[in-house]
Amino acid sequence: MAGKSVNKVILIGNLGKDPEVKYTPQGTPVAKLTLATNERYKDKDGQWQDRTEWHNIVLWQRLAEIAGEYLKKGGKVYIEGRLQTRSWEDKQTNQKKYMTEVVANDLVLLGGRSEGGESGGFSRGASAGNNNFDQRTPEHEPVAAGSSPISDEDIPF
Repeated sequence: MAGKSVNKVILIGNLGKDPEVKYTPQGTPVAKLTLATNERYKDKDGQWQDRTEWHNIVLWQRLAEIAGEYLKKGGKVYIEGRLQTRSWEDKQTNQKKYMTEVVANDLVLLGGRSEGGESGGFSRGASAGNNNFDQRTPEHEPVAAGSSPISDEDIPF
């Protein structure tokens, strides 16, 4: 397995707040959300304990738009993506700060969004499948041919 590496994260949890959707200067949508995962374990005295871990999630392009439209605080969601650490200089302390995030490339709404128990899954670049969501780029946001890749400097928050 020399030379091969894997950076894959799979999470199922609940949203801590509504997603925050912003746009880069080039008009690319980006969404940030926090996801809570829970673990239940027995401590040394045999008592059940709960532990919550919070994850920072970033979604780009159509996934960001879908998150902003369909995800709400408390909702259960499946996220698949990769870990990415970015750094910046804190302007007040002049210290270098780091943040590790999950950059999502797959999103599945769990538990339904209506009384009928409907749910849908979304992958970057995947077809809409059998759900009821239109994943085409909206007509009012044309995709520029040969546009440059998105970098950390493009993140508006």
